[in-house]
Amino acid sequence: MIMDYVESTEITGLAKLYYQDNRQVMKKIPDSSIDLILTDPPYNISKYSSGNIDLPNRTPLNNDIAEWDKIEVDPTEYVEEFKRILKPNGNIFVFTSYNSIGKWHAAFDHNFDTAQYMVWHKTNPTPSIFKTTFLKSCELIICFWNKGHVWNFTSQDEMHNFIETPICAGPERLKNPKHPAQKPVQLLEHIIEIASNKNALVFDPFMGVASTAIAALETGRRFCGCEIIKEYYQAGVDRVKEFIVENDC
Repeated sequence: MIMDYVESTEITGLAKLYYQDNRQVMKKIPDSSIDLILTDPPYNISKYSSGNIDLPNRTPLNNDIAEWDKIEVDPTEYVEEFKRILKPNGNIFVFTSYNSIGKWHAAFDHNFDTAQYMVWHKTNPTPSIFKTTFLKSCELIICFWNKGHVWNFTSQDEMHNFIETPICAGPERLKNPKHPAQKPVQLLEHIIEIASNKNALVFDPFMGVASTAIAALETGRRFCGCEIIKEYYQAGVDRVKEFIVENDC
């Protein structure tokens, strides 16, 4: 179902944030106008989890499941619009999980010359309370592009498809509202710098609290993004406005 609410905020020509269903927003975006699609859609892990974990004599452990994670994302609904709005030399990076990466690959692989993946290794993952399984220390990123795509190769040591950073924590992590899947800006900056040039337009159709926007502005790019949860949208708008004021953009 496509939501029919709409609100948007444009900030000094550098960022435009929509409180609107991304499928509606993409209809407004001109052909071949986006340099990089970098996004983190719901993983739908709630299907495979029991929710909060009860601990003896302690507050239940939150298992990082939110209501929005139950929204089923069908990659086939995004293929044609992603292809249309992306520049011929553009790139697509989608954060995903073990249960969804096959869907993204099946939908997009035959539409692009290359499909690859990256692994984000979290150097400080959530501890395993009962010590009966692996730590959830890795997330997957699936990537698509065509020949001639923008690629800012730096050095052999830095171009592995494996990146390590801490999870989003400390002052960077929003407390109100708290987004369970907030990504660290450092991680997003790394991808943006590899896969786009200065002044490029970065699009995030599942922007959450706008961490991709902060990373784009921090690296000298422009941003466009969408969010359907009002408190996350407003938090993103506030973050971007604060960044622009503090950095005199």
